[in-house]
Amino acid sequence: MPSNLDGEKEAKGKLFVVSTPIGNLADITLRALDTLRSVDLVAAEDTRRTRKLLSYYDIHKPLISYHEHNARERGSELLEAINSGRSVALVTDAGTPGISDPGKLLIEEALHRGMEPVAIPGPTALISALSVSGLQTRPFIFLGFPPARGALRKRFFEEHACLTMTLILYESPKRLERTLEEMLKVWGDRRAAIARELTKMHEEIFRGTVSEAVAHFKTEVRGELTLVVDGAGAGSVGGRRDGPQSEESSLCHRDPAAWKDELKALLDGGSSSREAASVVAARFNLARRTVYQAALAIRKQNGC
Repeated sequence: MPSNLDGEKEAKGKLFVVSTPIGNLADITLRALDTLRSVDLVAAEDTRRTRKLLSYYDIHKPLISYHEHNARERGSELLEAINSGRSVALVTDAGTPGISDPGKLLIEEALHRGMEPVAIPGPTALISALSVSGLQTRPFIFLGFPPARGALRKRFFEEHACLTMTLILYESPKRLERTLEEMLKVWGDRRAAIARELTKMHEEIFRGTVSEAVAHFKTEVRGELTLVVDGAGAGSVGGRRDGPQSEESSLCHRDPAAWKDELKALLDGGSSSREAASVVAARFNLARRTVYQAALAIRKQNGC
């Protein structure tokens, strides 16, 4: 079979960032197959999953695990192998490495060491979901996975509530219902598309409002999920925008000077600069350092 890797097949000491199918094994590119056949070893997030792919295409290469729990140590080993003249193919569970997986660390360190990673493009779940969502395709922003719990999760939804571009995120089936409910509460009843099991036998793409998605996914959900959601102010199905539960209006339309007024009131009331900054930063979703510097400036102005 003719190769389009003419120079690359002879190249040694290369890191190839190889996209693999997100479900249907037929979605792999000819160039990706040629690369996987030519490298010295394959670094895989899940060796069991990658072994199935390689076996399907009768490719027999050494597999080495590279995942979030061994990324630092294993990354150094892989880069030393590349430095000594061996070629490595980096693959993730599915899709394109470095987007929402520890491959990003290896790529960054390779660049830091003066290496030039080679992209072998292919499937990416976020682009596939966006392309069939029916929502505005540009501009968009990829948010990855929301934090699983706690203050970081709350801040995630508040921080992105006012973005006007289309929002794309991944989520675990176990947290989908909670995520949709938090979207409804903080972002409002926007249009959304939820892609489940893209390119696989049980592929499903739900399109509707967030509230309709909450009702649709009440039963047990399985598979990999990509959520595409309208940005703030983009409109919604049936003309619905912000339901009574939505916090979007209060988050996106506050008086920019309001936090400074509240900060001053707290300082005048006897709160320390640090205490007042913590309260205001949390309430208005601001960087604590920014608010603290403002508190110091107010105290200086008042001669305190």
